[in-house]
Amino acid sequence: MSGHSKWSTIKRAKGVTDIKRGQTFTKLANVITIAVKLGLSGDPDSNPRLRMAVDEARSVNMPKENIQRAIERGLGKGEGQSLEEVLYEGFGPGKIAIIVEGVTDNKMRTTSAIKNIFDKGGGSMAGVGAVSYMFERCGQIKVKGKGGSLDQEMLEFIDLGAKDVESFDLAQDFTEAQDTQRYLIYTEVAELNTITNKITQAGFEIEKQELIYKPNILVDVDTQENADKVLGFVSRLEESEDVQKVYANFNIPDELLTV
Repeated sequence: MSGHSKWSTIKRAKGVTDIKRGQTFTKLANVITIAVKLGLSGDPDSNPRLRMAVDEARSVNMPKENIQRAIERGLGKGEGQSLEEVLYEGFGPGKIAIIVEGVTDNKMRTTSAIKNIFDKGGGSMAGVGAVSYMFERCGQIKVKGKGGSLDQEMLEFIDLGAKDVESFDLAQDFTEAQDTQRYLIYTEVAELNTITNKITQAGFEIEKQELIYKPNILVDVDTQENADKVLGFVSRLEESEDVQKVYANFNIPDELLTV
């Protein structure tokens, strides 16, 4: 079990970028549509992936009619272009490993746009498998603590079946008071929904659940110049129209996080 780990630092750095760029309703609608198509169902209760997408949309106050329209498009009832998922791998400045998840209606356009960002940012796109071995596909659950001791609550999550647990206070997520304790709980992919339900039944508040790529090999960034290059590069990828999520294996010390 890890506590205030390097990955928590990475998540805090990315959190600043996420807040700055925001989640657009268009991107969330695309995620919902893909979830419906792949899950062959527009019912969140029988389609776990759709349920996660809808929960995320609701968390940013996406209108109900937008959510329903995206679901109908996934069922082939609404108008709109065909969407597909894309996944890119590559290296950013300082040889950090990057995985980019996206949804697009034009793969050639998206590939060209992502390649351009890599090239201009001092990185390079790579083939399938070039960096994915440095990441682990797993479930991640963001949970609000109940006010108990750190050790007690982390052990409780392990007892409920969590594979790993990290703690952080939300002041480092730049949104709440410093004494608010949050946890990132990691699970096997197939156990994400099961563990989420167990944690809810134990009285904890679930803030978000998703499937992620968690780095298992980290690259240290040790100068302000390099930190600015890395964070700027990741930010440009995240702001790209068709990009949903960006995963990176950089580790930047707190004192260099100036974004």
